[in-house]
Amino acid sequence: MPSALPEQLLLSDLLRRRVRCDQGLDHGPGSIAWMHPPVHRLLGWASRPSAFGQRREVWRLDQLKGMSEAETFVRGEPAVTDPDTLRRLPTLFEAVLLGADGQPLGCIADAAVELRTGRVRHYLVSRSDPRLPGSSRWRLVPDRIVDQQPGRVFSALRDLDDLPLARASVRQEFLRRSRRWRDQMGEETARLRDQFQQAGGRLEDRLEGWLEEPPWDERQERAGRVDEPAWPEGPAPDVDPDAYDDWIDENGDADGAGAPDAGLDSRTPAPGRRPPDRYRGRDDDDPWV
Repeated sequence: MPSALPEQLLLSDLLRRRVRCDQGLDHGPGSIAWMHPPVHRLLGWASRPSAFGQRREVWRLDQLKGMSEAETFVRGEPAVTDPDTLRRLPTLFEAVLLGADGQPLGCIADAAVELRTGRVRHYLVSRSDPRLPGSSRWRLVPDRIVDQQPGRVFSALRDLDDLPLARASVRQEFLRRSRRWRDQMGEETARLRDQFQQAGGRLEDRLEGWLEEPPWDERQERAGRVDEPAWPEGPAPDVDPDAYDDWIDENGDADGAGAPDAGLDSRTPAPGRRPPDRYRGRDDDDPWV
């Protein structure tokens, strides 16, 4: 069952479908595109009714009325021609794309076309043979084409990587993912390196602080000295020697023979004196003792 036409379609999807007219006849699959290269516009396409005959049928783009998964539906009669005439039609498909230095970069394999107007939105460039399945495609807009000749398209590109990638092959996808993984690993390695450097810097600062602190014994001595009263520094004050004589005269003698110190026990003998004999007293004259 035919469906509505999409706004945009790849030329390869149009050519791979078989053409069926409004009378229900099968006109074979598409074979080649008919375009006007100077304005990058698709005019129509040709189909091959028989695999062995030389007959080719050309359909205008405005004859396309519907599509299904395997067929395109057209209305009206086609223009009949032969393969030699079709090969002389100007086209950019399968043309070699040349870079700024004149070296080939690939070939034009496909195009995205607006079905209502036929305007080519962009071409798809293949680096290798476009007939190889699963090959990569790069998107080339018409504005990047500098010049064109039969079979050759000139551009100011230096490499295909200057173009956006439209479809990646298995190899290209593997390379792209490997590059992304490598970039992620580089970022993660740089992040871990910064963290290790920061941790090493903090450890080094702490180690320098530990080395600058005094040993434990020295810190204890410093703490003990802080608790003790501080003695005044500087030269000793001048003392009058006569002051000592006055003190000796007031207290009896210099050996402490005067009044006993109030703070000492009365039963404790003064230093340098013989303690009294408790057995000697008033009975000293007793001859029996």
